[in-house]
Amino acid sequence: MTIARRQQVDLAITPYYHCVSRCVRRSFLCGRDPLTSRSYEHRRAWLEKRIHKLATIYCIDICAYAVMSNHYHLVVHINKDKALALSDKEVIERWSQEHKIDPFIAQFENLQQPNHLALEQYHKLIEKWRERLYSLSWMMKELNMSIAFLANKEDECTGHFWEGRYKSQALLDEKALLAAMTYVDLNPVRARIVETPEDADHTSLKLRINALKQNQATPEVLYPFVGVQKNVQGLPFRLKDYLEWVDWMGKQTAFQSAEQASPRILERLGIDDSHFVSTCTQIEKRGCLWIGTQSTLHTAKVSLNKQRIQGVIV
Repeated sequence: MTIARRQQVDLAITPYYHCVSRCVRRSFLCGRDPLTSRSYEHRRAWLEKRIHKLATIYCIDICAYAVMSNHYHLVVHINKDKALALSDKEVIERWSQEHKIDPFIAQFENLQQPNHLALEQYHKLIEKWRERLYSLSWMMKELNMSIAFLANKEDECTGHFWEGRYKSQALLDEKALLAAMTYVDLNPVRARIVETPEDADHTSLKLRINALKQNQATPEVLYPFVGVQKNVQGLPFRLKDYLEWVDWMGKQTAFQSAEQASPRILERLGIDDSHFVSTCTQIEKRGCLWIGTQSTLHTAKVSLNKQRIQGVIV
């Protein structure tokens, strides 16, 4: 049974979500079709570039992403506070980058003394756009529609390019967030496309590592790692700890090696590595729309007024 999107994406429960979109048809999103030998590799750049662009417009922070052959993954942080803090001018500037602005806005700005009806209409438009700037559904729709248009044009066909609507999983706590980001960043390793996480192109991890090599800060299009810093928005882990963890997990995935000691981040979060390693490779269990500890899953169940919810326990 389909669950309403408003119940799957509830900011009162969590701002973090893992999203997946998969292709329909035998055609590929990217990669090479073994039957026709036709290459679609250039489409990875389409999708990655589009993710980066929308990250600068929407108040939805990109924590992790991976572009695969027939699907892609995103881990996002919906930044409602950022959207609410935008001035009216900033809302208009962001929304106008991808959309035609209602002519009324230009007319309103030329008025010397707008009446109350004009003011009401103006603020109604601004607030509608502001809400859309932190709407995950709006961002995913615009991401998928733009890629579908380009792919259909190239394939000289019409019809659906994506499988229905995108899939989303609510990440209820730090452990769930770490599991989802690990799952996404290690997708190419699990698929045996590369042996090490840093070799995988078109991933957020590759983008972060390239920035480090150039002594740059976190790429503008990605949510930064801030660790335990107070009053600073960002991921609740240190980048150094996360890289150590993903490297260790990559070796478990590729070589089933357990020679190295468990990374420090597991100890800080109080994580049982044997269970967590397994969980980090299986978070896309069918029908599991929530990921968290038993405690946070119970809290979500109460908030959603449900007798039970099917989730992944981390």
